[in-house]
Amino acid sequence: MQNKQKILILDFGSQYTKLIARRVREKNVYSEIISYKTDFKKINTSEVKAIILSGGPSSVYNNKSPQIDWDLNDIDKPILGICYGMQLIVKNWEGTIKSKGSGEYGRASIIQSNKSPLFENVLKSSNVWMSHGDQVTSLKPFFNEIAYSDNGVIAAIQHVEKPIYGVQFHPEVNHTIEGEKIIDNFLFNISKCERTWTSQNFIDNSLKNINQIVENERVLCAISGGVDSAVVAVLLHKAIGDRLKCVFIDHGMLRKNEIDEVLSTLKEGLGININSYNYSKQFLSKLKDVKDPEIKRKIIGNEFIKAFEEISEKIEDYKFLAQGTLYPDVIESGGLDNGASDKIKSHHNVGGLPKNMKFELLEPVRDLFKDEVR
Repeated sequence: MQNKQKILILDFGSQYTKLIARRVREKNVYSEIISYKTDFKKINTSEVKAIILSGGPSSVYNNKSPQIDWDLNDIDKPILGICYGMQLIVKNWEGTIKSKGSGEYGRASIIQSNKSPLFENVLKSSNVWMSHGDQVTSLKPFFNEIAYSDNGVIAAIQHVEKPIYGVQFHPEVNHTIEGEKIIDNFLFNISKCERTWTSQNFIDNSLKNINQIVENERVLCAISGGVDSAVVAVLLHKAIGDRLKCVFIDHGMLRKNEIDEVLSTLKEGLGININSYNYSKQFLSKLKDVKDPEIKRKIIGNEFIKAFEEISEKIEDYKFLAQGTLYPDVIESGGLDNGASDKIKSHHNVGGLPKNMKFELLEPVRDLFKDEVR
């Protein structure tokens, strides 16, 4: 889905990258996590309001560490570097980063040393959450130190002319007491973002987007019984009406009476017609004696598609298959091409789908976190 404004978060492998995206969206500003290898032309576009460089476990001088292949100086947008991201900024402007054998981990205090719009309405001394092994030891004249830690380490920096900032701590975690104010300052005072990422705007845009993609075709919607696929079904029903058919697959791993409860709740609560089909023998026979969870997920994804293709052939050919894929499903399945974060697992909606399936996928809530769907 296209957004008129967004914050891009370049992923360098931090355990907190998803949390940064969440914190930005909580401010009603759309954020998107992308690989650090993303082409410069896709980053420096008109709808991108600002860029956040995530943290990461690597050292910026390590040959195998994630590096961007363009000059940060070429970006004409505000930039905030967090931990590893700050060190990339310093390296880009030929400052010095060194490992002194012991980093800062856990709670620490920072003291502001120069006035900065990043710290507007933030106490001069504040508790933050540190997690770094290397540290910035010197800055070129392009940058000023704006805060240091109680251990004497440079904790925050600011470019003397451009809206480029770096912090050696994590403002996105709750342990950083005034992290929310710092994020607010970057988004609204520095980047001039507007609070347009709302549920109503998302619904309106989704309905338009669905109609543009589907046109006069028919859609088969996979219903699992959870909130994600239920929301997808409602969106599709609003957008295309009777050209939608909702299907619930009994895969043999449900609780007693769960099918009846799900169908009753969705039919009566949402007013959407849903048909159920029993494929439990097929699923259970394929999963017999399989112990590896990753293999199980891929088997389940394949079997779901086979079932939907059979159903489509029996009743009427459907061009689209809609499912409740979420943003974390995409990220955890390695959906950020060549990203620095490790693949956690294949989701049966993402990494477990066969390459030669007959359907075109329709995933209206693919950009959302679970709580945003709710």
